[in-house]
Amino acid sequence: MNHSVERTIDHAQNALELRDVSKRFQKKRGEYTFALKGVSLTLKRGEVVGILGPNGSGKSTLVRVISTLTVPDSGTVEIFGVDAVAQPKIVQRYINRVSVEASFFKKMSSLENLLFGAKLYGIMDRESRPRIEEILCSIGFDVKRVGEPMEHLSRGTQQKIALARALLTSPMLMLLDEPTTGLDPRSKRDVQELIWKIRAGHDSSILLCTHDMGEAEELCDRIGILVDGELIALDTSLGLKQRYQVGDELPTLEDVFMLATGQSIEDASSETDDDDDSTTPTSERANELIEV
Repeated sequence: MNHSVERTIDHAQNALELRDVSKRFQKKRGEYTFALKGVSLTLKRGEVVGILGPNGSGKSTLVRVISTLTVPDSGTVEIFGVDAVAQPKIVQRYINRVSVEASFFKKMSSLENLLFGAKLYGIMDRESRPRIEEILCSIGFDVKRVGEPMEHLSRGTQQKIALARALLTSPMLMLLDEPTTGLDPRSKRDVQELIWKIRAGHDSSILLCTHDMGEAEELCDRIGILVDGELIALDTSLGLKQRYQVGDELPTLEDVFMLATGQSIEDASSETDDDDDSTTPTSERANELIEV
């Protein structure tokens, strides 16, 4: 990497900046659906921004665009001041992603998966092994189980391993796409607490996509509302509540979503596809075997 790019990254005030980003997918011949429509947002260094939206709102496409797995049709994406579309290989070194169904080699153990993930970033075993043990202990994972195949671990434990894999590369920007969806209450709380520890103890900026109001309110500095590919609001939790306040009493975040969209997040989710993966090309899905 040349020195000018390093200086750009070192001095960038924003971890992420999107300007008027749009993305559409072809469903049938001559028919297109927009997953993102003119989305603009900024994520400052060290900030945690949540994106609230029902299934099919475009959250996963947003994460894929930022992580360079998908190229936007229009608009610009900058990560620490570097054009992510023009220079994807450079920005990939600074980001990591955890999705709702984190990809693993399920027959391999958690240790083997973590060692393999580290090697993709040029981290050799002698360096990664002590770091893996340190991270696993910090997330409450029993290191005696590191030899068990991933398929023998619960979904909650697999998500912890996914977060551990992301932490292993010390990413400056973490993209969390529905990391707690489908988990039992205890596992969900464990993963949320781990995200909180990451926020408190690591020099990372975080974009958290979720449809869990409580999760967004507890973990995020600012919260955006994404519906049908459009970012219709972005503010602090208090700012959103004040914006949609009627009368003397502040609304809840659930009330804010209903006032902003005209429906609850549950109703909005039931009217859409399970997620926006239905528009993801097969070749792109194959590339997600190992997360960026």
